[in-house]
Formats: sequence, structure tokens, C-alpha cells
Amino acid sequence: MNETKEAMVASRLAKRMRILGIKHYEEYLQFLLQDQSGDEIINFLDVIATNVTSFFREPEHFDFLGDLITTWIGQRKERIRIWSAAASTGQEPYSIAITAFIVAGAQAKDIRILATDISTKALRAAQIGEYSSPTLDNVPDSIKAKFFVKKRVGEETIYCIKEQIRNLVIFKRINLAYPPFTIPQKLDIVFCRNVMIYFDSIVRTRLIAEMYRLLNPGGYLIVGHAESLACIKTDFICLKPSIYQKPYKT
Repeated sequence: MNETKEAMVASRLAKRMRILGIKHYEEYLQFLLQDQSGDEIINFLDVIATNVTSFFREPEHFDFLGDLITTWIGQRKERIRIWSAAASTGQEPYSIAITAFIVAGAQAKDIRILATDISTKALRAAQIGEYSSPTLDNVPDSIKAKFFVKKRVGEETIYCIKEQIRNLVIFKRINLAYPPFTIPQKLDIVFCRNVMIYFDSIVRTRLIAEMYRLLNPGGYLIVGHAESLACIKTDFICLKPSIYQKPYKT
């Protein structure tokens, strides 16, 4: 880590240490290593994780998703399974669900989005599905009106995800660094955006192989615009920058 990030991590850890009544980092490290329950490592990860996300981030991906679901509905595809691998506080999986609902409407009955993250704190916020007004600045008013309930909390305006969208999303804690993952059904699309930049090449290669395994033949992997599989040995086919497809036959 550079000095800026080191200072940021130190500051975040100091807050957790104050809650525990621990004064020195070495003492906290021993506390972390000796915790047999595993609860403190989860608290540690919640503290240091940076959850940067927004609704309809990198909108070209949602245009692609909408076109894809339109095609599948036209082909009478009945079951669609999507994984939002780094769901953070929920903006990405809910954006996926809204896009699916807009395109499929009443036919969205068997569309499900699995939303996972390493941070239990982020997942709790995602499950609640309540967002401050500034976080929806880039969301069209028509979408806010149709898919959110607006309420006032003190001086603040809060937007709550409507149940019809919430019901499309299932939340689960997964650490992407340690495949294989127990996902009972094969997937049609995986969104794994802006998270592999934090992994080394060994972890990235292992994760890409696992997502390949979990996808149906012809399924799609969508990564962040700043990411690429160029240096990773994989059978994924690059359709366009940041969008890959698993071949129908290998």
C-alpha cells in the first residue's frame, strides 16, 4: 500500500479498536488471530472494505443486458439467472433487476439475481434497500417513480426499493478470493465489475476459471471498463471491451 492507503486503513482500524478497547495495532492483530469464532475477521473486513458503487454505473452494460433479455424473452427462455458478484450496498443488483423488469415486465417471474459481497455491512444495507436522494441523482425520474417509494426521514429524502424489484434479488456472503462457490443453478450472466483490480494474477485466474465453470454454455461475463482478461489464460471469447462469452462448445 502507498502512504495514503496505509493512513486510510490505519484510521479505519483505529475506530474498530476503540470499540474493543484495544490501544495498539499489534494487540489487535493478536486478538484477530486468536479469535476462533471467525466473527472478528468479518468485522475487520467490514471496516477496511471500500464500497464504491452507483445505480446504472457503466450504463452500456445495462443497455447490453436489456437487449440480451429482450432476445431471450423473444426466444421464450423461461429461466434467467444472473450473478452480481461484488454487489456492495445493492445498487448494481437492483439496477440489474430494474433493467430486467422494464424489459420483461410480467414475464420476469423466473428471473433471479444472486447478489454477493464479502462485507456483511454492505450486504445488510443492500437488503434494506434504502438510499439517500443524492445517490439517485443519475437515475431518471420515471424510474424513481416506478421502482422506488419516497419517504422523509427527518430532513432527508430516502428512496426505498419496491418489493417487486427486491423479490428478484437474493443476497449471500461470498469471498471471491476463495473458490469454488456453492451456487446451485448454472448462470446465464455474471457481473464481476471493478473488483478484480484489487486481486493479484493468481486470484484473478482462479476466479475467472470458477465463473467460467458456473456459467451455462453461451453465458456472459461482464467486467469493469478498466478491467480485461487479456493476461489471463481462459476460453472466454471477447465480444467487445469488458464483455465476454463462454463458447457453446469447448
